[in-house]
Amino acid sequence: MIGRIVDKLLFGVMLIAALQVPLLADHYQQYLAGLFDATQWQVSGYENTARQYGYPDVTAMIEQHLENKEASVRADALQKQATLSHYDDLKSGMNVFEHGTLIEKSVYMFAPARFDALEKTLAHFKPGIPLSLNGLMFGVILGLATNLLLTLPFTLLFRRRRRATINARRSVIS
Repeated sequence: MIGRIVDKLLFGVMLIAALQVPLLADHYQQYLAGLFDATQWQVSGYENTARQYGYPDVTAMIEQHLENKEASVRADALQKQATLSHYDDLKSGMNVFEHGTLIEKSVYMFAPARFDALEKTLAHFKPGIPLSLNGLMFGVILGLATNLLLTLPFTLLFRRRRRATINARRSVIS
């Protein structure tokens, strides 16, 4: 009896937690979109500067600045290079959030390399219940699967002990 109550309680907790993932994905997408827009604005500025000074593209401008004798120019070029790399990562993330499934979004969000962005998103996250059918189904399926995975070892152990007890009783009767 206690096992059933614990199982139902565990399922309830897992369901509520799993229902938060679609909402968190929406919040994360909003955070990512803002960061993408700001970075895109920066990259556009780099492109305008490169065109204005006769470089074929931003990469060519950065490469020449990396060869400059002035340390501050090289440091600025390294920063621009890092921003371009970050921009490419953000583009791929925006693609995942615009066209991907909830599973793909979850994998993207919970990747250790993106923990900082997830932490910033969680700082402003308010729990709730998703209003989309996809979000509800995802939460229910994830809640059931997690509950099953967490309770499976105990269920198998209980069944094994029960069978051992039944077999012991049969051998005593025989």
